Amino acid sequence: MPTLFVDADACPTTREALACARKARVPCVLAGDSGHNLLRHVRKDDPTEPPSAAAAGEKGGFWVRTLQVGQGSDAADFAIVCELEPGDVVVTQDFGLASMALGRGCKAIDPRGHVYDQRTIDALLLVRHATKQELRSKRRHGRPRVTRHAAFDEEDRERFVRNLTTLLTW
Repeated sequence: MPTLFVDADACPTTREALACARKARVPCVLAGDSGHNLLRHVRKDDPTEPPSAAAAGEKGGFWVRTLQVGQGSDAADFAIVCELEPGDVVVTQDFGLASMALGRGCKAIDPRGHVYDQRTIDALLLVRHATKQELRSKRRHGRPRVTRHAAFDEEDRERFVRNLTTLLTW
């Protein structure tokens, strides 16, 4: 049975990820730094410990745990990687975490519903690296840093739920 890991720092679809985990009856771990209140996403009636073996049966079941880490740009990412098992699913916007998850035999999806793929992750990492180099260069020369992203919309949210449901039930 897979576990769903959510890199919950600034994730706009944490609630939807939890809803998908409840529906698929898979455990979920919300990871984030100490500056985030991860418990705000958890319902009062959500189990926070794995069910006993007798109660769970073969299928297991849904429960949710928060993984609060120290502040740092990659603290939550490394905490997630340390717990991953083959077949787990990771929700992240970070290409580096997605790459590490894929390398461990896991699946990864971003909050807009894009499923990361072993065949394309290297290209995404290369683009990220080139973009960071360009931004560093522009800062050195005094040019303004401008980053534009399309607004997150309901279509993104629906694609995320549809694709995550597929990953969890596959």
